[in-house]
Amino acid sequence: MNFLQRSVAALAIIFSVLITGIAYATDVSMADGGVTFSTPDDWLAIMQTQGDPEVRVFQVPDTSPTGKTSLARVTVTVKQVADTNAFQQYIGDATAQAMALPGYRIAPLQPEPNSNLYSAQENGVEFTYVERYWMKNGHAVQLRCVRPTQSLAGAAWRSNFDKGCAAIAARLK
Repeated sequence: MNFLQRSVAALAIIFSVLITGIAYATDVSMADGGVTFSTPDDWLAIMQTQGDPEVRVFQVPDTSPTGKTSLARVTVTVKQVADTNAFQQYIGDATAQAMALPGYRIAPLQPEPNSNLYSAQENGVEFTYVERYWMKNGHAVQLRCVRPTQSLAGAAWRSNFDKGCAAIAARLK
């Protein structure tokens, strides 16, 4: 392939990425810099809101057939809270919403403090949910990691998903 052909091919790839609007995530700053973390380069930023609450959603690509019908995702939500009572109320409200999901079932493992571990159904597919909460700089921070309980991508994909979520959690502490 000569230089001109390589250049045209590279421009075509860049143009297609710009048209689809896919943004690859790495360093993320929320709450005017009060909450920061990084995501793996292959996670796709698929939604972002400003204001209160501020939300960022990332798709974790699953290239197996499971990924065509089930969206593995990680969400970070930051909401202003006045004090620890408001923080606990925020966790309570999120837990109540989780319990209302179809097929809600608490996991047999005991979760860490200020966290929830459960499964629920989405479009007839069982998903595993891990939610962790922190209070930082007057904000309630929720990290919510959601993946199909079983994916044809296999154990390595599940392990990488869980490691990515744990890395964000470590940064949010």
